[in-house]
Amino acid sequence: MDVILIDDDVDSTEIYSEYLSIKGFNVVGVGHNGKEAAELYRRLKPDVTVLDIMMPHFDGFFGIHEIRKMRKNAKIIIATADVSVDTAKKLEDLSPYAILHKPYDLDSLEDLLEEVKNMEEVKSYEKELMQK
Repeated sequence: MDVILIDDDVDSTEIYSEYLSIKGFNVVGVGHNGKEAAELYRRLKPDVTVLDIMMPHFDGFFGIHEIRKMRKNAKIIIATADVSVDTAKKLEDLSPYAILHKPYDLDSLEDLLEEVKNMEEVKSYEKELMQK
């Protein structure tokens, strides 16, 4: 499964990328702001985008809006330390696949990605059955 990671913390993206690669996920791109998220999504068309919200220049909300313009049902996992009511409301309106509250452990991220992967496999199998 192809994944892009977007976080302004360069060290975090390196650690997450290495961990997910070891666990069998294909990290096809890494970015550090919402604009890079949109550009990477457009170019790489990943199965899942893991996206931080609070970033300088172009935040994660910008990234989500741009990605949703390209694909309304894109799988986006939000990673955020912001637990404000305002942020929660904005995220609710954008319907991310899941929200991880920082700090989170890597197993939680892996579990969510496995969930998406399994869901996609079921959809593929159902589609295959419908064609028979």
